[in-house]
Amino acid sequence: MDPEYEKRLLRQQNGQVTPIGSPVGGSPVSSPSKDKYGDRFIPSRAGAVWHINFNMAPDANKVQSPSITRKAKEPSDNNKDSLAYNCLLKNELLGASIEDLKDQQPDDRRILVPKESKNMFQYRVKKRAVDNSDSSPYSLSPVGNKSQKLLRSPRKTIRKISKIPFKVLDAPELQDDFYLNLVDWSSQNVLSVGLGTCVYLWSACTSQVGVTRLCDLSVDVDSVTSVSWAERGNFVAVGTHKGYVQIWDVAANKKVSTLEGHSARVGALAWNADMLSSGSRDRLILQRDIRTPPVITERRLTGHRQEVCGLKWSPDHQHLASGGNDNKLFVWNMNSTTPVQTYTDHLAAVKAIAWSPHQHGLLASGGGTADRSIRFWNTLTGQPLQSVDTGSQVCNLAWSKHANELVSTHGYSQNQILVWKYPSLVQIAKLTGHSYRVLYLAVSPDGEAIVTGAGDETLRFWNVFSKTRSTKESKSVLNLFTRIR
Repeated sequence: MDPEYEKRLLRQQNGQVTPIGSPVGGSPVSSPSKDKYGDRFIPSRAGAVWHINFNMAPDANKVQSPSITRKAKEPSDNNKDSLAYNCLLKNELLGASIEDLKDQQPDDRRILVPKESKNMFQYRVKKRAVDNSDSSPYSLSPVGNKSQKLLRSPRKTIRKISKIPFKVLDAPELQDDFYLNLVDWSSQNVLSVGLGTCVYLWSACTSQVGVTRLCDLSVDVDSVTSVSWAERGNFVAVGTHKGYVQIWDVAANKKVSTLEGHSARVGALAWNADMLSSGSRDRLILQRDIRTPPVITERRLTGHRQEVCGLKWSPDHQHLASGGNDNKLFVWNMNSTTPVQTYTDHLAAVKAIAWSPHQHGLLASGGGTADRSIRFWNTLTGQPLQSVDTGSQVCNLAWSKHANELVSTHGYSQNQILVWKYPSLVQIAKLTGHSYRVLYLAVSPDGEAIVTGAGDETLRFWNVFSKTRSTKESKSVLNLFTRIR
């Protein structure tokens, strides 16, 4: 071979090119502006993103970016079926082996890859095991055993709360006053409503018959400021603007007695067997036994510095909770004339008060426009428990009789009805329809329905609670409400 030709070949293999016209023996000079390529194309993989291009699952030890992390949502009734269908497809197509829907989330988009290897350039075909338990030659089902267990797994039924009232009644002259209590529902399924100077009764059992008028205070130039049914449903107490409390026998349709003692309107009433408590704008709370003359059994509870607008007796009939326009919540016992507990955390008037029928000593209270919060108290220890900001004025509170839930009605500025789960304080439902503040609330005797009243002069009936008792309710022997002592 020619030695000169051999030198040129060696220079080409070493990446050196001899310029045209240059002597062979001279130093090789290459142009710096020209790129040199070989005869083989080797692609550059330096900028490849394998976990995106090839759907490679990231390592579990690596921390994901906050922007990629998704907040798991609680499955609703709309996507529950789609979640089960997606799990079924994962079982049949990807071998996910999902047997239960409890731990699955609708937004769970994990990429399924074989656990034994992460090699993307694996060309071996995985052999199917002969004794595969997920398939049987004698099975008549088109899906595997895992998918059959998935379809048979118990699914939690989601309770649907209708956002439309099942009945709406006109209530002309229903006052738009935060400090009044003009609606109550008796144990005999009769609704009493104070409209202007009259009290009307409406039977939910015979709703087609219509309403009846119980009394008219226009003769005395007075008006109704509060109504409250006795526990047995035979008597109804009517508080007036002049400070009187009238006791009416509904069956006989006559007035039994008139209780005096207050010097201003009576906006709050609460029964404890035959004992009636009344709260007034004169800042007093009077307790009287309707079976005896008022002078003998009258007890005067002093403590509030402004109008008393909320009164509720505890389920064990031992303690009375009172709320006032002085932003204070008091708890009284049967013997003392001064409050045994005082709570001052609210920043506005406390009208909404409700004792829990499921947990002994648990009290809930709601504040007005400047407060907007629902607070929970342990009256056994006198300690605050939880609180939630509702975003609007809290007008009423009521617990469910069968489940650990409560409903709240609101005024400024959203005029809504909210259903809460306790103790998680998760909002179950939000009901709207009233155009004014939802100032009045009462629960049906069966504990399933509620009625709300507002300044828009309407009464709306809603199905918000379930009749079935919660299976998670405590069966402890210390529960005073589940056993007879």
